Amino acid sequence: MNNETQLKRYKKLLAFIDENFKNDINIQKIETVCHYSYRNINRIFEAIHHETIGKYIKRLRLEKSAQYLLYSEMGISDIGYEVGFENRTAFSKAFKKKYGCSPSAFRINNEALLEMAQQSLLYQESTNRQKLQFEITYLSDFEYIILEYRGSYKDVLAIEKVANQLYDYAKDKEILTKQSKFITEIIDDSGISDSIHLRYNMALTLEKPLKFEPEGFFRLKTHKRQKYAKFVHKGTLQKCMDFYNEIYTFWMLDVGLELVDRPTLEFYPNYDEDSLPDDMLTEIYIPVN
Repeated sequence: MNNETQLKRYKKLLAFIDENFKNDINIQKIETVCHYSYRNINRIFEAIHHETIGKYIKRLRLEKSAQYLLYSEMGISDIGYEVGFENRTAFSKAFKKKYGCSPSAFRINNEALLEMAQQSLLYQESTNRQKLQFEITYLSDFEYIILEYRGSYKDVLAIEKVANQLYDYAKDKEILTKQSKFITEIIDDSGISDSIHLRYNMALTLEKPLKFEPEGFFRLKTHKRQKYAKFVHKGTLQKCMDFYNEIYTFWMLDVGLELVDRPTLEFYPNYDEDSLPDDMLTEIYIPVN
């Protein structure tokens, strides 16, 4: 897509949907946000996402409901209502169509799997397993520019390609400073979303407000002050993914804090071209109440 006007309107609509997908979004609201007819913006949206606006919104609602089923104690009816379904029947029907089981069965099955995973890890590490080490911290307001990656978290080469595109863009626009930090913003859960839809934003913090609107698929976002449980991992990307599994497996036993519906952030305090993979530090910030 080369038309910059179309891209601007698409990015504005995408930001609106991602912020408001749990609320009622009708055709009139969509047309008001993007200043296009629904028919035209839907064509643009489908060309980029390979799904219509309606299917995108419904998928986000169902994936978010699955997260609530896994990581909260909310009742099923409350979850359905929270993500935008009018009643429990409509929610259960849509959920079963996507995940092959009812919301209650999904929750029960995953609780059983979680217990099995805990027992397996405890057996491997012996009964002397140390609790997960973390600290509670806050990240203040800051602005950052992102370039979205969609796909499997295991496709390291594809992720690096997007990271390099962000780096080259920041360098070309002279917004890369000594104070800049490269981070990633993890939107989706790989255990819930299909790999082709996983969103993993490569991001760069900004020292000063931008004096221009980002072109192409680059977008500007603002982080609002938030409380986090901060974990630190040392080692390769693959080992870090295993560390995430351990975090969520033992979350209720070791952490016990309520998750907040905001992206997880990763910072890389010692990363440079000369860093050895086994020495790489990843600071993981999981949003909590």
